[in-house]
Amino acid sequence: MSVIQELHRQLVRKERSATEITQAYLDRIAQVEPTLHSFLTVTGDRALAQAAEVDKRLAAGEEIGLLTGIPLAIKDNLCTYGVRTTCASKMLEHFVPPYESTVTQKLQAAGAIMLGKTNLDEFAMGSSTENSAFGFTANPWNPERVSGGSSGGSAAAVAAGECAAALGSDTGGSIRQPAAFCGVVGLKPTYGLVSRYGLVAYASSLDQVGPLAPTVTDAAILLGAIAGHDPKDATSLNVPLPDYTQAFKPDLKGMRIGVIQETVGEGVQAEVKSALEAALKTLEELGATVIELSCPRFAYGLPTYYIIAPSEASANLARYDGVNFGFRAEGASDLLEMYMKTRAQGFGAEVKRRIMIGTYALSAGYYDAYYLRAQKVRTLIKQDFARAFDQVDVLVCPTAPTTAFKAGEKTADPLSMYLSDLMTIPVNLAGLPGLSLPCGFDQEGLPIGLQLIGNVLREETLFHVAYAYEQATPWHQRQPSL
Repeated sequence: MSVIQELHRQLVRKERSATEITQAYLDRIAQVEPTLHSFLTVTGDRALAQAAEVDKRLAAGEEIGLLTGIPLAIKDNLCTYGVRTTCASKMLEHFVPPYESTVTQKLQAAGAIMLGKTNLDEFAMGSSTENSAFGFTANPWNPERVSGGSSGGSAAAVAAGECAAALGSDTGGSIRQPAAFCGVVGLKPTYGLVSRYGLVAYASSLDQVGPLAPTVTDAAILLGAIAGHDPKDATSLNVPLPDYTQAFKPDLKGMRIGVIQETVGEGVQAEVKSALEAALKTLEELGATVIELSCPRFAYGLPTYYIIAPSEASANLARYDGVNFGFRAEGASDLLEMYMKTRAQGFGAEVKRRIMIGTYALSAGYYDAYYLRAQKVRTLIKQDFARAFDQVDVLVCPTAPTTAFKAGEKTADPLSMYLSDLMTIPVNLAGLPGLSLPCGFDQEGLPIGLQLIGNVLREETLFHVAYAYEQATPWHQRQPSL
């Protein structure tokens, strides 16, 4: 039984009240936050008030939904009315949104309880949560290691039992890579399946909100709650929504699974390769046919992404100029100096780096050489995936080339840091769904992630494969000793 289902059972049978469950999570947050720093804002009073309302409904004999009274964490780049949304940046340190994001509004309507807002790389730009202006989030399995990024706070909070599940956002792997590093389940949905309204934009053609959860079932429940058409988001898909929990089957008979050759070569940690090989064997034992195939432009995803994403970021982040909202530098003698000082003092080094890359790529004389060419390669990557899905139902590869690296190990080498997202970025460029789940541990006890990639709107297929694998293996049952 999943964590959400178990908590729901306890509430319905009146074994525990919503207030007791919420208080237990708040106590856990207080216990481990000095070590982890998963949260930027803890909304304890609000959470207990929400829990008290749920208890009133239960006392009155009302039937409640599966998420009613379930304590969740929200990545701090999703706007929450009346609760500050910082994007882990000095630029928005004191920003309190006047509106609610669509996904958090849906969770509120479902009766879920918000415990607080989780840490991230500033404006979701990074792979380790070390780019946060308010301190880095440690990995619950080893606090000397990173939790991944940019949704490191959400992943660490789920792994450490600080919440039942959490929301993150994924632009180039920012849900799946931290999920792998922290040993939890993370899903990036098909682009457009989940509304981006109220998600503070990084790269608009790549960003997508998704769940991080202890089990595949929990992730499916959370996706079902946040997915769906939203007229406030012009990129939102208007498609029928299935009950994702009905996709679960214990075997994989008839399933064709493709292994991407380009993801098992040089640069992949030996233990990650071994875990992938063992996972493939398990999938075969469950009835799947495993096929090795090639996506020849897969490796071009990384350079393509680091042209397209910074280009979109340079446009999206132009709004932070100190005029209408957010941080404003003092001591400027004119408007131009105010712009320059505000952006110099308000943005961190990685955000500045990506803005400069993007501005350069979009500038006159370089647009065709860089941005336009990157968009053409993006199309080729999509075509590679389309050809692959003519042969198989699901693609498989490691979520990340390595397990969680040491804090500070890659901060002085941005290119080495960018390689952490080598396996996840092509999925965003193609707009496909991707899911990471635990598939083993290395010799130092750090989790290893298995990435499943599906065709457009084939989340059900991903959940089917992931659930069957999860039930046949013990990895999701292990918990950090923190």
